[in-house]
Amino acid sequence: MIHKILKSGYKAEESKLRTAQRLTNLISLFCILSWRVFWMTMLNRSAPHAAPTLALTATEICVRDRLVNDKPKAMQKTVSHYLIKIARLGGYLARASDPPPGNTVMLRGLSRLTDIALGALVGGEFVGN
Repeated sequence: MIHKILKSGYKAEESKLRTAQRLTNLISLFCILSWRVFWMTMLNRSAPHAAPTLALTATEICVRDRLVNDKPKAMQKTVSHYLIKIARLGGYLARASDPPPGNTVMLRGLSRLTDIALGALVGGEFVGN
């Protein structure tokens, strides 16, 4: 699965790096990110009631809470609750009959969440001055 994330999600072979050292560094980084996406996908399936801090940083949790409003009678916020909301950023529909989110939608959702978090951090620096 990690190989599929590397090839399809990050498209490592499309990078136009000129030296072997740069390509090695890029693939090393992509391996770490791919492992995180795969681990989060499997964690959602194997331990859905775990604490969200097990898989997400405080910034990711805060941005996700501000980005997506929960229903007033929101259930307790578990890792599964947060990961499904992240998968929804990647195109997961979360219908009752849908299987748990896969690696591709988790990758897309985590990528969008990271972009939003970076934008919030940079925007906070400019607005705060």
